[in-house]
Order: sequence, then structure tokens, then C-alpha cells
Amino acid sequence: MRLAIPDPKSLLARWRKLYGQLTAWARERMPKGLYARALIIIIAPMVLLQSVLTFVFLERHWETVTRRLSTATVANIAMLIDIYKSYPQDKDSQTLIKLANDDLGLRVKIAPNDELPQTRSRPFFDLLDRTLSDEITRQIGKPFWIDTVGTSNLVDIRIKLDNAVMHVLARRSQTYASNSQIFLLWMLGTSLVLLTVAILFLRNQIKPILRLAEAAESLGKGRPTPPDFRPRGAREVRQAAQAFIEMRDRIERHVEQRTTMLAGVSHDLRTVLTRFKLQLAMFEESPELDAMRADVDEMQAMLEDYVAFAKGASGEEIVRTDINEILTEVRNQAHGKSDIRIDVGDAPLVVPLRRHAFKRAVANLVNNAVRFADHVAVSAGREDGSLVVEVEDDGPGIPENERDQVFRPFYRLDDARNQDAKSTGLGLAIARDIARIHGGDIALSESRLGGLRAVLKVPV
Repeated sequence: MRLAIPDPKSLLARWRKLYGQLTAWARERMPKGLYARALIIIIAPMVLLQSVLTFVFLERHWETVTRRLSTATVANIAMLIDIYKSYPQDKDSQTLIKLANDDLGLRVKIAPNDELPQTRSRPFFDLLDRTLSDEITRQIGKPFWIDTVGTSNLVDIRIKLDNAVMHVLARRSQTYASNSQIFLLWMLGTSLVLLTVAILFLRNQIKPILRLAEAAESLGKGRPTPPDFRPRGAREVRQAAQAFIEMRDRIERHVEQRTTMLAGVSHDLRTVLTRFKLQLAMFEESPELDAMRADVDEMQAMLEDYVAFAKGASGEEIVRTDINEILTEVRNQAHGKSDIRIDVGDAPLVVPLRRHAFKRAVANLVNNAVRFADHVAVSAGREDGSLVVEVEDDGPGIPENERDQVFRPFYRLDDARNQDAKSTGLGLAIARDIARIHGGDIALSESRLGGLRAVLKVPV
């Protein structure tokens, strides 16, 4: 009969699979925060070191000291037994008892014609019981009974003699290393002090990292950096904070330069458009003149959209904003004949936002819907710490493979939407830009009404 030898490759694959499962299990249960992980890095080696120290040193200390104390105690009892046998003339063993009590610190009693109690099971921690039993067997070699269990400070030892039983009560400190708890107390006390100092020190080191994360999150949401933020902590954390401050300043300078340049271009172009309007006003009314005026108005609207897209929401302060009020204003100002329904729930919805920029983003989504649909539903609410505004319509919608492309500036999806509707191709781009300035985004999907569903989500 031949034994089947497992394939080494299959064994290796099983071990790798098991290792991966154990790693995944440990990763799921490990704390995610830097502070908790750093505490584990500090505490785990200290606990492991103390455990090894306790097991190796303390166990040997207990065993060695206990064995020596037990050997000395049993030797004293053996001497008392020899004296008892050598001097039978000692009446009632009073001299023996006095000698044991005064010189050896043992309480001795001779019980003639007595028997040993029944043998009981050994205790769980039987170091003293085992050591005493071994020494009595080795030095005395007579039947015995011992009691080392209990809270008493005495150990009861009974030796069976020829016609009597010798009762010996010895102090526990004479037979057992009972001062080891002092070492444990010192070790635990020192460990607690060191851990407290380490936790406080680590907390101070983690705090600058948390402050840096808060500042980065505020910048990502378009909010001002906390005024008291400055480089603190260790050298590496200070370098990271300084790099963040320089990056923030470069971004602000870039936005400011872009805004200033576009403001100048806008001013110059508005001047030219104003001249066009004045010159057109001097001509007689005609259909061609109305078409030229419409083109000028369209050029001015396009210019305003370009400047708004390039400027974004920079410069506007964050204020507590009533979302219901914004949606009502957007509905009243919407261009079109669509039926617009608004739902914000019963509870008031007030969140910190750049009010005018956010209103423009919502207005762009609503105007995009009313341009191509008959019915539009707008809803707002909180979800997982974010403000969610949904705009749904029953229009022709947008193909799934084009939903990311429509956010590109100047991109027009004329196949899916009405070609007669005038648009600069910047409405959705401006809306997404404003959402991202607030730290959020806009996603498109199929509407429950059969058209397009736009979801604007920003953290609050």
C-alpha cells in the first residue's frame, strides 16, 4: 500500500491562502486611527517584555527561594524529630516545644496515639505543596500531611511518628517566597507611570497631525484654514505643515491671478459690447436689427458664463444657508414652462455654504432640466454627514457613456438634447466646479421620472 504524498505546490498555496485570511482578519480588527496604532506599538512590546521577565525571572526566583526556605524548615523539623526520639525523658515534650518556639519560630505539638487526616488533592498552584512534600520525603521519610491552602499566615505540617503525630505550624514566610508581590507592585506601578507619560507625549505628537488633516479638509471643502493653524510638532510634521501652507498660498495666488486677468478681459469686452448696443440703438428698427441685438445679448451671456466658470466661488464667504430658501428662489427664477416640484422635508435644512455659488450650481442643474423636460422634481436632505440635492426630470436624458463628457467645458450633447436650445456648454461644468470647491461632486444617472437624475452632494 502506497501513501499519497501531497503536492508541495498545493501545500504552499494552502498556506498562502491561510496566511491571507489571517492577515485580512487581523487587518479588519486592528484600529484604524494613528493614535490607537501608535499606542499599540508602544504598549505591546512593553507588555511582552514584562511577561517574559515575569515568567523567566520571577518564576525562577519563586522556585529557588521557596525551595531553600522549605529545605531549611524541613531540616528544623527533622532535627526536632531526632530530639524527640533521643530524649524520651522530656516530660510532655515541653523542652522540645519551648526550643522550637524560641529558637526556630515553630509551633510544635505532640499528639500521642493520633492519626493523620485524609490526604486531599493538591492545589492548582502547588509550588509550595510540591516543594515541601519533596523535602519531607527526602529528609524525613515518614508519612506526613500538609495544608498550604488558605488565607492563614501559617502552614500546617503533620508528621506520623511511631506512637504519635507531630503537629508543626510554621509561618508562611518561613517556607514560601511571599515578598514577590512587592516586585510585582513596583513593576506594575513603574509601567503605569511610563505608559501615562508615553500616552501624554504621544497625544501631543499626534495633535499637530490631526490639525494638519483638519486644515487640509477645510481647504478641500473650500473653507478657510483655521486661523490658529501653524507648523507644530516633530520636524517631519512641521515640514509637512509648511509644505501645505506654501501649497495653499500658491493655489490662492493662482486663483487670484486668474480672476484678476479674467476680470480685466471681462471689463474690456463689456466695453466693446456696450458700444455695440449704443450703435445699434441709433439704427432704425428692423428684423435684422433685432437679430443683431439678440446676438449681442447672447455674447454678453456667454461672457458672463465664461467669467463665472473661471472665477469659480473664490472670494465668497461661507455663511449658514437655508436650502429651502435657495430652492424656492431657483424655482421662481427658472427659465422655462416646466412644472417644478420641491421637497426638502419637514425639518429646517440650514448648512454652512457659499450661498451665491451654491445657488448658481443648483440653478444650472434646474435650468438644464427645465430646458428639456415638462416636469422637474427637486429634493434636498442630509445623508451620511453630507447635503444631497437631487434634480430629476422626464426629458430625453443623457446616454450613460456620455454622462462624464457633459461636464467638460464647452461640450454640447446636441444628439440627446434639443438643438434649438441655446447654451454655452458651461452650465454643468460650472455646477461641478462649485460642488468640488465645496469638497463634493455631481453625479448623473437615470431618473425615476424617465429622464435625467443629477445628484449634487457636498459634505457639511
